[in-house]
Amino acid sequence: MAGASERKGKKDDNGIGTAIDFVLSNARLVLGVGGAAMLGIATLAVKRMYDRAISAPSSPTRLSHAGKRSWEEPSWMGSSRLLNQDMKTTVSRSLQTLPTDPSAFDSDGFCTPRPKPSAKRSQVDLKKARLRLSLQEKLLTYYRERVAIPADEQTRAKQVAVDICAELRSFLRAKLPDMPLRDMYLSGSLYDDLQVVTADHIQLMAPLVLEQNLWSCIPGEDTIMNVPGFFLVRRENPEYFPRGSSYWDRCAVGGYLSPKMVADAFEKVVAGSINWPAIGSLLDYVIRPAPPPAALTLEVQYEPARRLLIDFLPSVTLGDVVLVARPHRLARHDTLWRLSLRPAETARLRALDQGDAGCRCLCLRILKAICKSTPALGRLTASQLTNVILHLARDEPDWAPEALADRFLQALRALVGYLEAGVLPSALNPKVNLFSELTPEEIDELGYTLYCSLSEPEMLLQT
Repeated sequence: MAGASERKGKKDDNGIGTAIDFVLSNARLVLGVGGAAMLGIATLAVKRMYDRAISAPSSPTRLSHAGKRSWEEPSWMGSSRLLNQDMKTTVSRSLQTLPTDPSAFDSDGFCTPRPKPSAKRSQVDLKKARLRLSLQEKLLTYYRERVAIPADEQTRAKQVAVDICAELRSFLRAKLPDMPLRDMYLSGSLYDDLQVVTADHIQLMAPLVLEQNLWSCIPGEDTIMNVPGFFLVRRENPEYFPRGSSYWDRCAVGGYLSPKMVADAFEKVVAGSINWPAIGSLLDYVIRPAPPPAALTLEVQYEPARRLLIDFLPSVTLGDVVLVARPHRLARHDTLWRLSLRPAETARLRALDQGDAGCRCLCLRILKAICKSTPALGRLTASQLTNVILHLARDEPDWAPEALADRFLQALRALVGYLEAGVLPSALNPKVNLFSELTPEEIDELGYTLYCSLSEPEMLLQT
């Protein structure tokens, strides 16, 4: 009878007691020694009450009452309740059988048997390789279909810029023969074959000739404004060379050459004096000055569906410092000239790629296209993206074309990190923070957009 009653109790158990035994015996695999002790105390108490409930006489009333009391108000609940001696002995005996070496515990104790570590690593590596290959294919497809500009389109746009440059040079020499200028030249990403999506933007540099003994440049961090990456151009020796000794004294304000005054002087010529409709008719283009605030930009339509913006950019070279009259975003810094690092950055990037046939420029083009096509990332500039690649290239030697997907993901993560810190130091001049002209709100928006893309970077390629 006892055996039958025991079998009946086990049958009514429906495997719950076995499950509790299984949980307890495997607790150490998940929680470690300390955690197993706590779980053991609770589980043994529950199991004992459950065993008492199913082994009680079969009176429905008594079983229901005992069961209810056992589950709803167990004797071990509450911090003031103590375990009885029998439970303490049982738990102590269980703990004595546990190994003390931490390496014996495995956090996957409740899972099905795992493959050998080497086999699992192989599977993980294979999965990562497949994901990288998939992203690699998508990046290359995106580059071919969305980023790369056909060679004939680039050549045509450059030729349009050359034609405009020639006309403007001839006009300035005829109209203002005493203006000391070096030969104007083309610059920018289109000129360097780093432009993406469409060939629609180029820079026309107008280098001013400044007398070395009359002008000097002062770094922005050495001024009261403390703005690294910008310079003041100061008039020197006024007691020996009074005002008027230099042609550009007419553009000086408070003893400093004003980039705004220089830009205004050129605007009167470029936008106000030249008969662009006549020149456009001669060249078979439609040319017109862009409306403010792009006062020194020409819009050229040279085919029905193609348009080119030409920025007319005055520049100053003093020693080995090249400055451009591109104003600071904040109006209170309109007396500062911007340090030009783009040519040197581009030259370094190209030299690195030529040294190992790397994919740095390719990665940069893809990032530029993404930012150009995604409104939320439109604030990121080519210079900022170039410097992210240069920093990454310093730490990561492998830029083989096959590593494009890995380097692309690394660049995204690095950019998120720089945005999180709010600082992106220039690779050529660490004093310069390339995020200094972004507001905190803009940095947050950029960082949030890129952070969200890290889990599924392919989404950036669909914009």
